Amino acid sequence: MALNLDYKPVELVSTAGMAEEDWLDWRRKGIGGSDSAAVMGCSPFCTTRDLYYDKRGIAPAIREEPNWVTLQVGHLLEPLVAEIFARQTGYRVYQIQMMYRHPLYPFMQADVDYFIETDDGRHGILECKTSHPNNKAKWENDAIPYNYELQCRHYMAVMNLDFVWIACLFSNSESDFVKRYIERDLDMEEELIRNEQHFWEDYVQAGVEPPYTEDGDLVLASLRKHYGPSDPEEPAVVLAPALAADLHLYVQLKARKQEFDQKSREADKRMKEAIAPVLDAMGTAERATLSKDGVTYTVSYASRYRHHISKESLEKLKLDQPEVYDAYATVSESRTCSVKVKEETK
Repeated sequence: MALNLDYKPVELVSTAGMAEEDWLDWRRKGIGGSDSAAVMGCSPFCTTRDLYYDKRGIAPAIREEPNWVTLQVGHLLEPLVAEIFARQTGYRVYQIQMMYRHPLYPFMQADVDYFIETDDGRHGILECKTSHPNNKAKWENDAIPYNYELQCRHYMAVMNLDFVWIACLFSNSESDFVKRYIERDLDMEEELIRNEQHFWEDYVQAGVEPPYTEDGDLVLASLRKHYGPSDPEEPAVVLAPALAADLHLYVQLKARKQEFDQKSREADKRMKEAIAPVLDAMGTAERATLSKDGVTYTVSYASRYRHHISKESLEKLKLDQPEVYDAYATVSESRTCSVKVKEETK
């Protein structure tokens, strides 16, 4: 695929004053920058299958509400991130409330946070992020989380621009602000476009579910969300023979895990035996120290208190005051997987 760089992005629709539901409907008409990581199978938030369901308008059985505070913080602080960037660089930062489409690959869309004009008149993109301070390590040594990098490369492809600055604020201090420069890479862009085209044409438009290839926890969360609770009235499913290899691997790994768990329990037991004389010497003290042969040990053994209601008390409350129990009790759903193996005798 030889990329044609002689194009201008198509103005798809103005987003000024657009209702959120309408904005989401427009997003479903193509692949946006924040979808790129899921297309490539490396999103920390959703699987390719989840993205497929969203583009096809297939609602999950369990609709999980997003953390609205996190979303609001990110939305409300975008202008502040842009202002900090402008102050630090001196670049002109401006906004165009427009959703764009790639003229050569119309399934590619872009809703850009801000645009930049540098001192020498070059125009680029500013992508604004906010994050928890615990995530700052992901940006150390000039690093950029890969899902964000893919988002930026998608925007450069749609807008036909050569660079992106991505900025992230981690707290209310400018010292917790980072900015990274990303230059257009046509080889990476070509691969991204090829994968997005494959996803859009061979899965979304064809109505074919993409396979699960992501991390196990992410896949299981996706399955739970889209299938919902189990149905005890449904008959047992007769699985295809091709799944025997997966079941065999599962059983093998479970046996290995049980071996590791046993070793962990043994180590835990020996640790308690080793520390018991130390705690005996401490009595009711919360801290202790010991220095010998150039090594200093510091021991902490402090009491911690927490309030809880025993299972027996909850059962009594349910019987004595069911209205109070119902007012405060919550029901959570989960599914436990187990595999039993029975070999045929010859």
